[in-house]
Amino acid sequence: MSATEITVIGNVVNAPTRNRTQNGSVTNFRMAATERRFDSATQDWIDGHSFFVDVECWGELGGNVSHSISKGDPVVVVGNIRTHEWESEQGRRSRPQIKAEAVAPNLARGVADFRRTPRSAPAIPDAPEEHGFPGADGELRPGRDYVGADDALEQVTEDLSPEPVHA
Repeated sequence: MSATEITVIGNVVNAPTRNRTQNGSVTNFRMAATERRFDSATQDWIDGHSFFVDVECWGELGGNVSHSISKGDPVVVVGNIRTHEWESEQGRRSRPQIKAEAVAPNLARGVADFRRTPRSAPAIPDAPEEHGFPGADGELRPGRDYVGADDALEQVTEDLSPEPVHA
């Protein structure tokens, strides 16, 4: 059975919380996606129905979310949607939940300062020098560095000053 993938654009409605479980660490938050439509009678945008959904972020994604996302932030969430079910005093209950694959600030609503998380570099075995690839000692490595003839790229000699855009 394949998962149901979904993308939801909305706002974070509570502060993300990070918890450690026996399966690893998870960060949870709730978000709301509210439809906006243009009302021709009032000539203005109005809010429609809201969709609330819980989001769970596992592992490294969860750590990055807990350090980057706050209540009220506009976000884009991509993941697999499912129904979370449980028993309560009122009987069987359920609500939608997204297991996130990616969470990002919505750049249509602001700017972000992205910083990569540091990772340890995987060891790459040294390659023979005649293959044209660097090793740990500065020699060329396959798939990482390009070495070509000096005339492989043409020199740009014309003026590249900005020109007006023509629509």
